[in-house]
Amino acid sequence: MVFGLEFNGAGELPQQLELYFEQLGEADEKDRTYIEDKARAVAEHREEIDALIDAHTTGWKTTRMAKVDLTILRLAVYEMKWDEDVPVSVAINEAVELAKRFGGDESPSFVNGVLARIAD
Repeated sequence: MVFGLEFNGAGELPQQLELYFEQLGEADEKDRTYIEDKARAVAEHREEIDALIDAHTTGWKTTRMAKVDLTILRLAVYEMKWDEDVPVSVAINEAVELAKRFGGDESPSFVNGVLARIAD
């Protein structure tokens, strides 16, 4: 859902969530609520998140980043700065794992480096 924010306007989020859940199939209400709340929160803080990412990168701005890396960074920065239920170290570790799974060869070290700078 957070990845889709890059390609759809924030106003389209309700429709995108509906389509996502239709494709997802069975998911319990707790999981659906968690996904929806997290996607909405990242969308709500997107400008602040992108400003933090831009301020902590050299030679890379959010407009030039691989969309998968940017999505992972946005989610992690949201969790680090606004989600009190997620410890910073957990947000970073999970982001690196997502980068290993979905990003390119350099994604895990890039994501880790950016988030380490933001965490300081």
